[in-house]
This record gives sequence, C-alpha cells and structure tokens, in this order.
Amino acid sequence: MKVIFTAFLMTCSVIVYSQVRISGTVTDAETGEPLIGGTIIEKGTTNGTVTDIEGRYQFSVPGPDAVLVFSFIGYKTVEQLVGNRSEISLQMETDIAELEALVIVGYGALKEKDLTSAITTLKADEILKTPSSTAMQALQGKVPGVQIVSSGAPGSGSTVRIRGVGTLEGESKPLYVVDGMFLDDIDFLNPADIESISVLKDASAAAIYGVQAANGVILVETKRGSYNSAPTITYDGYYGIQRAQNILQPANTQQFVDYALATGSPADEAFISNAFQRYGRSRINTELPDVNTNWYDEVMRSVAPMQSHTFTVNGGNETSRYSIGAGYFNQEGLVKQVQNSFERFNFRTKLDVAVKDWLDIGGNINLTKSEQHVAPEAVWFNSYFAVPIFPAFDETNTAAFPRQLGNAKLLGYRGRQNPLYNMYYSDDQNEAFRALGNVYADIDLIPSKLNFKTTYNYTYNNLNVRNIDFRYHDGITIFSPELEKKTETTFRQNWDNILTYTESFGKHNITAMAGYTVWTRNWQQLKIFADTLAVSPSFDNEELWYFNDPAQEINTLRSGGDGENFTGDDGEVFNGTSYLARVAYNYDDRYLLYGTVRRDGTNKFQEKWGLFPTIGAGWVISEESFFNAEPVDFLKLRASWGKLGNANVDASVGQPTYEIENLAIDDRLESGVVPIKQFDFLDRWETTVETNIGVSARLLNNRLSIETDYYVRDTEDAALTVILPLIRNDVRLNVGTFRNQGLEMALNWSDNLTSDLAYRVGGNFATLKNEVLYLGGQEYINAGSAEFRQRSIVGEPLEAFFGYEVEGIFQNEAQITASGLDPTFVSESGIEPGDFIYKDQNDDNIIDDLDRVVLGSFLPNLTYGFSLGATYKRFDLSVDCQGQSGYKILNRKRGEIIFTQDTNIDSELASNLWTGEGTSNRYPSAAGLRKGYNQAMSDYFVEDGSYFRIQNVRFTYDLNGLDVFGASIPNARVYLTAERPLTVFNYNGFNPEVDNGIDRQVYPIPAVYTIGFNMTL
Repeated sequence: MKVIFTAFLMTCSVIVYSQVRISGTVTDAETGEPLIGGTIIEKGTTNGTVTDIEGRYQFSVPGPDAVLVFSFIGYKTVEQLVGNRSEISLQMETDIAELEALVIVGYGALKEKDLTSAITTLKADEILKTPSSTAMQALQGKVPGVQIVSSGAPGSGSTVRIRGVGTLEGESKPLYVVDGMFLDDIDFLNPADIESISVLKDASAAAIYGVQAANGVILVETKRGSYNSAPTITYDGYYGIQRAQNILQPANTQQFVDYALATGSPADEAFISNAFQRYGRSRINTELPDVNTNWYDEVMRSVAPMQSHTFTVNGGNETSRYSIGAGYFNQEGLVKQVQNSFERFNFRTKLDVAVKDWLDIGGNINLTKSEQHVAPEAVWFNSYFAVPIFPAFDETNTAAFPRQLGNAKLLGYRGRQNPLYNMYYSDDQNEAFRALGNVYADIDLIPSKLNFKTTYNYTYNNLNVRNIDFRYHDGITIFSPELEKKTETTFRQNWDNILTYTESFGKHNITAMAGYTVWTRNWQQLKIFADTLAVSPSFDNEELWYFNDPAQEINTLRSGGDGENFTGDDGEVFNGTSYLARVAYNYDDRYLLYGTVRRDGTNKFQEKWGLFPTIGAGWVISEESFFNAEPVDFLKLRASWGKLGNANVDASVGQPTYEIENLAIDDRLESGVVPIKQFDFLDRWETTVETNIGVSARLLNNRLSIETDYYVRDTEDAALTVILPLIRNDVRLNVGTFRNQGLEMALNWSDNLTSDLAYRVGGNFATLKNEVLYLGGQEYINAGSAEFRQRSIVGEPLEAFFGYEVEGIFQNEAQITASGLDPTFVSESGIEPGDFIYKDQNDDNIIDDLDRVVLGSFLPNLTYGFSLGATYKRFDLSVDCQGQSGYKILNRKRGEIIFTQDTNIDSELASNLWTGEGTSNRYPSAAGLRKGYNQAMSDYFVEDGSYFRIQNVRFTYDLNGLDVFGASIPNARVYLTAERPLTVFNYNGFNPEVDNGIDRQVYPIPAVYTIGFNMTL
C-alpha cells in the first residue's frame, strides 16, 4: 500500500509540474481597448477561459507544446504556440469577412460593404429550419418589408408581397430568379437544394431585371460542388405530424336551438320540430333534438403526417465541380375521407467545368414531379353553416346511395348543408411536371479584366387538372357524374449575354457591365367538361375517369360552364428584348456609386419600348480619417433611386373592336358591323419609381449589426378602368398613381460568454403606408361585391373595406328616441332594441350611403419578427417569433347570413347575442341578425387581424466525433422542430392569415412537430 501511495504522489507531482500557467491581455489592434469576453482555448480540447473586463485572462495548459486559439466575434482568429512563455498578450485585428462576402445582385455580385441597395440574404441553414413544402415559408418574419401569408393546404404556396401592393391589375407577386431562370414561383423547389435566397427589395436593386421585376425580386441560388474536393454524400430528412389548432367552434345544438327560436322565425321552429320527429328527443335535455353534430369534428382529423428526405452528392477535381441531389416530400392534409395530400419528387444536377484557363462551361437541370389532391373548398364553407340538429350519417335517409348521409333538406332547410357529400363523392387532382435548365459559357477575354458570359435558360411547366364528381343520391335528388379536365402548358426561355469589365487603378475600383437579353413566354390551356356520362365513374373504377374510354358517351361537352358545345382552348405568347448596363464604382472603400439602365421592349402594349434607369450612392463614414466613434466598427450611409416598368398587367387591346348588330329594314333582317371606339389604350408603361435611404452599421466589435431603410415607392401611370363621362362606357387607361412607403430595420447581436457558450439575438420590423394618390380624375373605384364593398379612394389604401361604423347596440326604445335619428327613417328601417347603432357621419339624422367610411385595409401597417438562440457545447437551441398588426379581415362567414339565413352560426357569436338591455353592446339580437338593416357592410364584419406567433423552435444536438461502440460518428446531427406551436390572436377564425383579407373559410394552418437527422459522409 505504501508503494502504491508513493507512486501516486510521484504521478501527481509530475502532473502538477507539467502544468503551465498562462496569462495575458487581449486588446483591439487599432484602438488598444481591451476585448471583454474574448475566448482563449487550448486547441483540440475544451480547456479554456474568457477575458475579463480589463481584457485579461489566465488558465493552465499541459505544457509548452500546447496551442492557444484566440477568438472573438468580429475579429480574426489567432493561434499561438505556448513554447517557454508564461505570458501571451495579443492585439486582435477586425475581421470584415462578412462585409467582404459577395452578395448576388443580378447578372453578377458585389461585396456587401459596396452595396447601395436594400438586399437581404438568407442562407441554407436558416431556410432548413422550417419544415415545409415551400422555401418561402422560411422567410416569414425574417426579412423586414416582406409579407408572407401562409396556407395550411398540402402543397400550397405562400402569398408573398414585397413592400406592399402597387397595382390594381395582375398580381403583386415578385419575380423569382432561380440560377438565372425566370419563374412565377418556387413552390416546386426542394428547400434542401437551396444554398441561399436573396430578396431585392428596392427598385435600384431589382431594376436590372426590367419589366418583370416591378414587385421586387427573389434570387435563389441552388447548391453546387467545390473544386478539389473529395465526394461527399449528405442526407437530410425529417418525419413529423401536423396538428390542427385554433379550431373554430360552431354553435352546438343547445346554442343553435336557442338562437333559432329567438329569431322568431316560424320556419326555424318548424325545422326544429321536424328534427324532434325524425331523430327524437335528447335524453340529457328533452327540450333538444337527439342530435348534436360538430361538423368540424366530422371533416377534420386532429393530426396528419408529413415527411421529407433529401440525398445530395457534391465534389470536384481541379477542373470540374458537381452537385447532384434527389428529394422526396409527402404531406397529408387535415381533411378526412377525401384524398387530401401532396407528394413531390425532385431531381437536380449542376456541373461546372474549367475547360481552359480562359473558358468555363456548365449548366444545371432541375426536374420536379408532383401530385396534389385538393380538398373541396365547400368542405369548410358547409362545415361552418351546417346546423347541428341533423347527423352526418342518417339511417332514416333510406333513399340516399351509395351512402346514407344526412341531408338538412329532409328537415325543410333549403340546402342539404352536409359537407360529407363533397368529401365522399368528388376527387380533385393536380398533376404537375416542371423542368428547369440552363447552359452557359464563361469566357475571360482579358484575364481579370474583361469577361463575357452567355447563358440560355429555359423552363417548362405542364399542369394537368382533373376534377370529377361521382353519381349519388342525397335522398331527394339524383346527381349525375361530371368530369372536367384542364391542361396548362407554359414554356419560358431567356438568352442572356453579359460583358463585364473590372479595373482598379490607385484607389479607384470600377466594375462595368453591359448586356443583351431576349425572352419568350408561351402559355396554352385546353379545358373540356362533361356533365352527363353514360357510365358512372367511382373510386373503384378509375379506368372510367377519362374521356377517351370507349364506354363513355359524352352527351354534353363544353368549356368551363358556358353551355356551348366546344372545347375550351386558350393561350398567349409574349416576348421581349432588353438592353442593360451597370456601373459600380468604389473610391478608397469610402465613396460608392452604382447605376443601372435597362431598355425593355415587348409586344404587350402600344408603347413597345421603355427606358428605366436607377442610381445609387454610398458613403462609408467609418473609413474617414476624422471618424473616431469607438463603439462603431463600420458605418455606411446609402441612397438609391430607381425606375422600372411593370409588365404584370393584362395586355392592351390597342385597337377598335367591332360588334355585329341586327336591324329590321323594310321588313327584312339586316346585319351590320358597328365599331366600338372605346377600346383599351395603355399608351405607356405602368411604372414603379422608388427612392430608398438606408444606413448599415456594425458596432461593439462587430457583435451588433444594424440595417435601416426608409423608402417611398410610387406606381405611376397605373392601368385602371375609367368610366367615361356621358357615354358611361368603361375603358382601361394609364392614369393611376399609388404609393407605398415605410421604414424597415433589422438588428442582430451575437457573442460568446465562454468557450462553450455562445448566444445570439435578432429582431426586425417594417412599417407600411399604402395610399391611392390619383385615379384619373375619379374619386374612387369600387372593388369586391356590392354586399361587401371594397373601395379605392384617393388618400386611402387600395381596395380598402368600405361601410358603416358601429357605435354599439340599441338597448331600449328610449335610446332609439334619443339618438336623433329621423323617426320616419327609424320606422321604415324597423329599428328596435338589439339593432346596431351606426355612426351618422354627416349628422343628417339618417343612415345612408353618405355615412359609409373606410374600415381598414387587408395590408398590415406593421410586421415584425425576432429570434433568440444559444449554443452550448454540442447543443443548439433557437426560437423565432413573428407577427403583424394594423390590418383587417372581412369575416365573410358571418356576412353570408345575408344570403343564407337558415344556417348555423359560430359558438362565440351564439353565446354573446343581445338578449336584453345590458347583455351586449357588440352583437345584435338573434332577430337582428336576420334583419337587412343589420346586414349592411360594417365594421361588425371587419375584424382586427393582428397576431403574435412563436414561429419556430428548433433544438439540435451535434453527434460529430462521438464514439459509439468503438466507432466514431461522422459529421451528423439530430434535431427536433416545432413550427407554429402557438399563435395568439382575437380574430374569429381558424387563423388570421388571409391573403386577400376576405375569409369565407380558409384552410386551417396546423402546428408542425418534426424529428430530423442530417449526416454527411
């Protein structure tokens, strides 16, 4: 024992003796200020420490062979061999690698520090946080000034708006450019194939893409291989469930019967009496029918699975690099019974080859095949309105086949209401195939000086739509099968030829580009419809779902609902030619100048050509010798102005049209041709003009970054319909002016607390004011339906909701008398306690059209997002939140009572109806809901859509290098994700995300919980 103890002491003494105590101070190389919280770690170990408030540190290492790694956010990492030193002090230099990184700007790239435009870029890691079929969902709440409206339907895309809406015609969606290819969306892309997404928000940045970029540009770069790199195989996949949340509750039988009887409607009393006779009385409450159907429970399942799997192979040698990827995605929907799913297969390959020192060639191909089964929209509509006093399946409905489904008509209601008819007896399918590709040649005419690149891009998209309704009997009526098929084919191509010259002399740096591009868009559609089929198709005989089956006798063949016997065949061809140029100038990293000009030509309008210039300037104040603000490491002021045309409007007719008129002359019918002179005349381009002023800054040793932009975006010469005086004919002219303006800000902070612990915090917000400035002399333009009016008024937002302001509910007769309303008006309107109090805007003591006002816009005036993240050793946790406010939603569900009064209402409304003095000052009485006076468009139907959401929670554990049964795990990690686990809002609906602000029952947006695995070999 003594020997062992002696050996132990000797060993300890050796260990103690071999330990070397190291201390020192870490400071900024330029200012000499101490760096607080810097990390010093023994290379290859977890042994380390951090600097204190004076920049000092001390800790022990095993011996002189140890290597110290000094790191600090925003500074270059430095390694030092200990040797025979006991004190190692260091001056660290600022690392501006982030500012030196290249940012894609369209037909080229610029260093981030040289940008004068508003551009935001997200990398692959940020995109893959979000388990979704579409990559744009990952941008929600992360890019200020970009509004993204989600949908919960399988395979559905998102509505994307950059800095508001600036047109009344066409769509306000941005242009998508994927590896140089122009697209209308990127919903088909596998998010795992994307390397980065850049959002070009202002006109100066987007104008290089011309007339297709008036609504902003989304640039997508897919992954590519690396030169001199051994092949690597990466797998990334997850499996998860979607859980329905925020389910709207319909009125149950108790609530509905109370409401229906309170209306005083004899018909409703009869319907309830019929329910007693048909289904008996409830054993729990004999005053109610023995049926209590929750229709959302009947049509919706609480969870649905989704999964994604992607394999990627990257690599390269001295002269070539390649990337090959294949992916599979599957998402089931929340609707029961009916097929409701989305399945997608992706394959892509990208190849670059350095043929000569002066010549590179390459290309890529991206193929996508998808199949989407769409749940009928009527499922949600009928589920809200179906009364709860009849069952989903009704054994007493013996005449119904092939299933005995319930039918509200059997109780006397006008409609059958049961949504299961749409689910069991229809199938809607969309099959899509898309091919994207390009080839390029990159030639160095003068090495490092003059470069020429020619690229041919093409996209082909084929969509086959098949909607089929099967034969069935609902107990009253037999419905014949119907079959509709539609084929859409779109082919786009553009050929780009770009010449780039780069020169540096002294402190002057110039990059100049000139280009020529031509593009073509060809769209064709063929649609046929049959409403009488001799042989009944069903889910069991899919071979009969085709028009060419010899067993089918098509008695009626027509194009989409017009009743004529022909096939619907439509199409259009647009082409364009553009000349473009750009100059980027940098003097001494202090003064920046950026300008582009593009001349676009198209066959779409009378004015064939348009010239669209932009200019930008920047001043890097932090590079000036007089600048000495210690917390500020980088500060740049930038400003830009740009002008670009908009081709995303309907083509102009451009010439007189003719109508054939028949007239009786001398008892004979004569035909003649009459010219219609009021033809469309879009004699100039709809043009976007935008001014952007911004600040970019890095502070506190580059730990804090700030990006701020203020913009004013005007749409001039906007195409709109003008009512000509006297003749009252409509004509489209370029006479409108609209404005979007706002402030955007993004702040991000990151720091290391210890060698093992780092954290990050980020936040952003954007304001938006949308306004109509001019309507060609008109005071307003109507939109929406007459019952639910929207109106564009000078000085107000585009297509704002328009109606009466509700000030409360009349509680008694005395209040009606004291209101000042004209007694005759009160009598004729039938106003009584329990009715709305509308605000008399002009104080004329009557409520009429002159009292209608703007009730709000579907565009939010504030969007925001923030994120928190922390990394501790192998663990990483991140939380992203986002929200928006200052916008309205038209609750069209409640408004439909104007058309269908004998239906159900939601539970919240049923529980809060006015039932006597003091019971409610928001909702009218049950009888009042049925009254025309209360059904006028008002802010009772227009609700606040503001919400706050925990967008994403992601937990990751790094497995790299762990030993399992003696084997080391390769580069791998496992992760858990919760997407949209919590949304807080007051709107009476499934969710407050409604792309056009009108909710007639949108698909619920589920929460998604996944477990995933990523590994690279």
